[in-house]
Amino acid sequence: MRRLIPLLLLAACGPISLPDAERQCFDRARQAEAPRGEVGLGASTDGGAYARGEITITSDFLRGADPETVYNTCVVRKTGQNPARSYSSFPDRRG
Repeated sequence: MRRLIPLLLLAACGPISLPDAERQCFDRARQAEAPRGEVGLGASTDGGAYARGEITITSDFLRGADPETVYNTCVVRKTGQNPARSYSSFPDRRG
């Protein structure tokens, strides 16, 4: 059992599939384009109101990194391969 744990940890650090890397790196590149966030407002059954919010600003955005470069570099780092498609080719890309 003691030998199995280090092997499992090493396997978890290995490269991932190209489609999985592209999905993960797409999210990172979108965050390089602009801050992302969400706001929630509501009311409880006892008449109380609440609000919540969250904003994500990445270092890639702060330093003005090109999202296409962020995407390409991320995919290569995760897989050792170039992406099969470009960042701008994703249909759900919205600046």
